[in-house]
This record gives sequence, structure tokens and C-alpha cells, in this order.
Amino acid sequence: MPVLPYLGVAFTPLGLDEAAAAVAERPADAPFAYVVTPNAQHVVRINRADPDLTTAYRDAWLRLCDSRVLALLARLLGGPALPAAAGSDLTARLFRSVIRPDDTVTVVGGDAEMAERLRGIYGLRALQCHFPPMGLLRDDAAMRACVDFVAAHPARFVFLAVGTPQGEAMAQRIFRHGGATGTGLCIGASLLFLTGQSRRAPLWMRRLALEWLYRLLADPRRHFRRVFVESLPLVGLVAADRLRRAFGR
Repeated sequence: MPVLPYLGVAFTPLGLDEAAAAVAERPADAPFAYVVTPNAQHVVRINRADPDLTTAYRDAWLRLCDSRVLALLARLLGGPALPAAAGSDLTARLFRSVIRPDDTVTVVGGDAEMAERLRGIYGLRALQCHFPPMGLLRDDAAMRACVDFVAAHPARFVFLAVGTPQGEAMAQRIFRHGGATGTGLCIGASLLFLTGQSRRAPLWMRRLALEWLYRLLADPRRHFRRVFVESLPLVGLVAADRLRRAFGR
């Protein structure tokens, strides 16, 4: 896949349609490869040399831009043309248009209610689930159990619904473990949206790059730090890149 380096991330410049097609084309028995979806928070962490994300991103097959805000800022400030392919949109596209009832699907994360809703909504007959405890990143035994589960349960699609950076670290460990097959996707809370357990921002807000505002208003206590401390520095990173480009010319 071609790459588009920007702000320390080797983005794969694919839109939603192209990304879904690329994932759909991989056969179930292909060696395990995984997809990451860097958003504003991820880019900031990578630029702060976060070891858990930085190393996991190096082995990823696709690195899709999850942030419409990032894509917009890049366009306004002279950066590259980054097509947006949000992880939640990609997950929805796969379940609604690609995954068939007989496809083997593995989910790591979530709970029994999520699993039952997925079976009921999409008619999945070969859904395999593993529900790990919290604190995976610092629990070697629990992380190893997740990796072993994926390796022991071959699937065409492997959805890692354990949040960041746990999902990315797990995907890399599965990749380096060897023996696993299929395509892994680090998808955070995407399955909660599909099953109706959480509500996503309206489509018009997503198109206007305002999904962050919806989340902030819906749960300010949880998202205040994510928006203003962990994600807002992205603006400075984009501006600094613009200055470097200007002086470089």
C-alpha cells in the first residue's frame, strides 16, 4: 500500500470505500494483518513518542485517517490531502455490506450483551468472543490470553474492541506471535454504536467535523480532558508543520 507521511504517521491515503474494499479482498486464511485508525489524540501521542502506539503503528498494514478535524486542518494549512476513513464508519460498512452470516468473526472486548446483539442484528453464526479484564496494557497474562485466543480461533475478521492503546498493542503482538490469520481492526467503541449500546453523533455533525463536540456535550466529564488536553495540541502540530514547509520553500 502507498503511504503518505504526515505528523509522524505513515498514513495510508485511502477513503472509506477504498479501505473497505481492501479489507474485503483479503481472504480468511491470509496471514494476520491489522488496521489502525489514527485520530487527533493518537497523532499527539505519537509526536510525544508514546511507545505503545509508535511501535504498534510500524507493523500496521493500513493506517487510516480517523479524524475529519485533522483532514480539515491539513487542507487549510497546506498539508497533504488526507482522505478520512473513520474506524466506526469502516466497521459499520464491513458489517452491513461485507460480512456474511457464515463468515467467522472474532471479537476481543465488549461483553455478552454486545455479542448477543451482534448475532441478532447481523445473523452471525460463527461469532467467537473473548472478554478480557480492564487494564490489559499492564497485565501480561491477560494480554497473552487475548493473543492466544485469536491465534487459536482463526477468523476472517478480528475486531479488537478494547480501546487505545490496548488494541494497537494487542494487534502488534498477534502479528508478531505468528500463526494467526485474517484481518484485525482496532475499532475502539465502534461495536457499541452498531449494537445501539451507545449513540454516535448525527451524520451532519460528523460531516462538519464536529463529532468531538457531540461527545463533549454528551459526557463533558469524560471527554473534557480528551478534547482539550489530549487532542487540542494537534492544532499546534499542524501549524508547526506549516511553518516548516514555508521555511523549507
